[in-house]
Amino acid sequence: MVVARDLFFRSKLAAVVAAAGGEVVGDKCDLAVIELGGEDVEARITAMVEQGIPVLAFGSHVKPEALRAARALGATAVPNSELEKALREFF
Repeated sequence: MVVARDLFFRSKLAAVVAAAGGEVVGDKCDLAVIELGGEDVEARITAMVEQGIPVLAFGSHVKPEALRAARALGATAVPNSELEKALREFF
């Protein structure tokens, strides 16, 4: 699952997943990639973590409080600049 507001960025992330042999699907997934700052982000992270699904959250480096909050919910949270590397490391 990839949740990102920017369609271009979402496509780029989907390409990284595909290159690693993965597939972007809906809620039944092996990894949730979620952009911070969107609607219901905390609830979505919590739901995924409770299901045992790893969450890779990403957001702006100038909003460290959002990254910390995601980590507190059980996600791995990285700034935008580190997202592609973190996603490749998952696979």
